[in-house]
Amino acid sequence: EKELNDIHGLTSTLYYAAIICYFERNPAEVERLASDVIDQATRHQFAYYLAGGDVLRGWARCALGDAAKGISWMSGGIDDWRATGSMLLVPYLLALKAEALHLADRTSEALEAIREAEGMVERFEECWRCAELHRLRGVFLATLGAEETQIETSFCEAIRIAREQKSVSLEKRAEATYAEYRRQKASAAGGRRFRLALC
Repeated sequence: EKELNDIHGLTSTLYYAAIICYFERNPAEVERLASDVIDQATRHQFAYYLAGGDVLRGWARCALGDAAKGISWMSGGIDDWRATGSMLLVPYLLALKAEALHLADRTSEALEAIREAEGMVERFEECWRCAELHRLRGVFLATLGAEETQIETSFCEAIRIAREQKSVSLEKRAEATYAEYRRQKASAAGGRRFRLALC
């Protein structure tokens, strides 16, 4: 795409490559690609990609241990994304922010971000990450020591939606997290909180 001088196409490719690296849980590569996205988007005034690049770079920073800076970048990026007038992908971006907040031991705020994302899913019918939102809700509820029925409902709903959407990867992820929750519950002393992996 560089040969064709398609700067918008190059920026788009970099952005979606960063998203793929997020799905692969490769924060160093997400940060590298997101920085390239931000560079191109800044030079060519692509507000949409600049905002998305900030969110992805922020997630990577959090995953690499710099939560304060990462969450700040993510919050700014989500605000800037909304300022473009686009609501597309906002639930996904909020889920990324929720993960970052959880990694920073701010799980109650993470749960609020998930609730906001779910509200947007209802309003705009953008359902492609619904299963993951429910799985993350289950993780956060378990961490906070919520009622068992709430936790179980979240994981079961994540599995149901993934099956309904025929998303094998999200179904396997939800089943694995649910199985880990049950394993920890079986071996836990009363009142213990759970530490479940995000991926």
